[in-house]
This record gives sequence, structure tokens and C-alpha cells, in this order.
Amino acid sequence: MARVVIASNRVTPPSARSGREGGLAVAVREALRRSGGLWFGWSGTVAEETPAEAEISRSGKITYATLDLGREDHAQYYTGYANSSLWPLLHYRMGLLEFERADFDGYMRVNRRFAATLAPLLKPDDIVWIHDYHLFPLGAELRALGAQNRMGFFLHTPFPPPAVMAVLPRHRLLIESVGAYDLAGFQTEGDAQNFRDCVVALNDGEHLSDGGVRASGRRVSVGTFPIGIDADAFTRMAEEAAASDENERLKESLVGRQLVFGVDRLDYSKGLPQRFEAYDRLLSRFPDQRSKVTFMQIAPVSRGEVSQYRQLRRELESLAGRINGRYAEFDWMPLRYLNKPFSRQVLAGFYRRSRIGLVTPLRDGMNLVAKEYVAAQEPANPGVLILSQFAGAAKELDAALIVNPFDVDEIAEAMNTGLTMSIEERKARWLAMIERVRGNSVSHWVDAFLKALDAVPAG
Repeated sequence: MARVVIASNRVTPPSARSGREGGLAVAVREALRRSGGLWFGWSGTVAEETPAEAEISRSGKITYATLDLGREDHAQYYTGYANSSLWPLLHYRMGLLEFERADFDGYMRVNRRFAATLAPLLKPDDIVWIHDYHLFPLGAELRALGAQNRMGFFLHTPFPPPAVMAVLPRHRLLIESVGAYDLAGFQTEGDAQNFRDCVVALNDGEHLSDGGVRASGRRVSVGTFPIGIDADAFTRMAEEAAASDENERLKESLVGRQLVFGVDRLDYSKGLPQRFEAYDRLLSRFPDQRSKVTFMQIAPVSRGEVSQYRQLRRELESLAGRINGRYAEFDWMPLRYLNKPFSRQVLAGFYRRSRIGLVTPLRDGMNLVAKEYVAAQEPANPGVLILSQFAGAAKELDAALIVNPFDVDEIAEAMNTGLTMSIEERKARWLAMIERVRGNSVSHWVDAFLKALDAVPAG
């Protein structure tokens, strides 16, 4: 069996397992867990200079190859281009896009350095699977160094249509670089079609009859591979967490009130200001819910060095203060807003405790929180998922209450519907969703992508 080599922006070493891994890290571990392989990427450490060689370590069947990033490389590749240019563009937020030529040059430089470091570690029959927008050019850089391996790319974020992609300076170079891959994978068919259209409209490519494209002179297969979770394992985690000290403390603090629960990184793509405004609208339009419901939003700080994120944090703090100032009673705090992270185990218990799971991103590739919420529910008394129509998960979890995240009244109405929904309807909706979540597990996602990549001949 060929070895799987995975490259991602960030590598989480085994010593750092804390239950706080993101969806990509969990998925990568699943891809390597059974047959072993190599995981390559940034260590998460910022050093004075980016070293020329990777640090190699092993744990079980997995080999880890990591590089520190020099300060300038981190500032330009990660903070600058990846998070200030690509992230807003891929989430259709053109007004937040910031572009500096030096950041783009740093992004390309780091991808060249990653390729130069990874190439000597590759074996001729390795299958190479590269993840996410940080590493768009990595495959092309590996090809330039002579790599002939089967090579796939998977994008965890949305992919925008040509009219949006054209806003990005140097967009042609990025689209050209994806032509180095044998297979390009996306979360939804809409994202895959946007990619095909960009190749044709912005890079003189060609649509192929099998759904692939001809890009930069090479044939690229294009597929849809919606990422999943290990639903059974998460259900067990939620069952155990239901009896935890944290869950008991939460139960006691609610004093019998219903819980509306949201958990997201502090990011402008997650629709948090609109979510807070919707909760305000719930309390103003449906006064019977006052003192009967508590909204808890967990939003750990991320990318605090980026100005838009600092501004978002100030906006949310102001909204939270306004809502609590307007509606709070001496024995009731309507909104609990926490900027600290919690382990997946603790969150699993909070999901199970909540009556409403509020997942309303303005745009999201998939959103695994929605799937975790469904997997965590108690079958005899499940909660209600409120889900943005612009999350990739909405394509599968259509039994949720689907909302437009820009319509705060619609979200408020959905919250009131969920809080008053009969047990029979809650069960019916949950059963439809849990079947989808269990059927499209993370193992299924890994197997489907690698099978498709293995079927594509190199070159």
C-alpha cells in the first residue's frame, strides 16, 4: 500500500493533544491513523528565521515533519496574505480584503521553502494530499522540483465564483498553481463548480465532459467530498460529558432555563454580530421568552494580530453589554459571552445540554460544529439545530431550521420556533439528521478522497 503524505499549514504534534483540535487536524489524524504516513507543515512556532530542514518525530504509525516559521515569513505568509487576503476573499468578504505585494511574495516564498523541505522526504510511490488555502501553490512547487507523485488538493473553505475571485490581485497565479494537482476536492458541488468556472473564465482553461478541467495544460479531476466527523465517538463523548463537573455546573447555573448555545472561533465569517442582534430581537419580539432562556456564546480569540478581528471583538463586547443592560434582571443574565477555549469533551456536554444549537455563519465550507451538535443530542430529548443556508453542512442537514444569517428576524423566529417545538417534531428532525451524520463519517470522507486520487494516474 502506498504511503500517504499529508501537508497542511499547521501540524498538531501528538504531545499537544488536548481535545481542542480543529476539524482539519482531526481529519488528518484519521487519514493517517490506520495505515500510517507522513504529516508535514508548520510547527506553530515563530522563530527568528525559517530553518532549511524539518524537525522529524514519530508517534505510532505517523511521522511528523515540521518547520518553524521565521518572523517575516509568518507575518507575510500567514498573517498577511493567507489571513488578510485569501481568507476574506474565499468567504466573499471583498471589502475586508487587504493586499500587499510583499505579503504575496512571502506567501510564495514560504510555499517554495515548504516544497524544498518536503521534496527530499517523498518516496516515488507516495500519495500526496495537500490541504487548504495556505498551500495552494505547494503542488506546483513540488512539480517544479521533479515530484511525479499522484497529488491531490482539498479546500476546506468555500471557493468563490469568477466575479469574486477576480477581485484578488495575482489571482491567475493561484488558479494556475492548482493545475499541478491530479485531483482538486471541495466541500460542496457549488464550490467545485465555482472552481471550474474560474479555471475557464480567468485562466483560459477548459471544461471536460467528466466534470474535470484542463488547467495550465494538465487535466485536473474535480470532485465533491463533504467532510464529516466520527459521529459514534462524539456521541459517546457527549454521553460521558453529560455527567461531568462542568456540565453539572452549567445545569445548576441555568436554574431550569432553556439554553441557546453557540461555539465558534472569533471570526467575521461566523456571523456573530448578526447572531447577537437576533437574540436581542428574540427578546424584544417574543417577551414571553425573557427569563426563560439563556444564550451562551463561546468564541475563543483567533488571529488577534489582524485588525479586523480586534474590531470584531470590540463590537461583540459592546453588543453583549447592550443586550444584558437592556434585559437583565437581578436573577437572570440573558447573554453569556466567553472568549476562552474549551475542550471538545466539555463542548460535547454543552451541546447535549442545550435546547438550541445556533450555527449561523455568513459563509462556511462545511462547519463541523453543526454535525457535532447533532451527534451529541440525547435521542429521547434532542435539541434543535438552527443552521445557516450558507454553511456547507446545510446541504446535508436540511432537517435543521435553515435560516439566512443576514436576516436577524428570521433567526429570532427560528429560535422561538425551536424553543416551543414539540418533542415529536424535534425527534423527527434529529433522526433525519443523525442518519446523515453517521452515514458520511470522517472515515468515509478520507476513503472517498484517497480512492478518487488513487484512481487518477500521475501526471
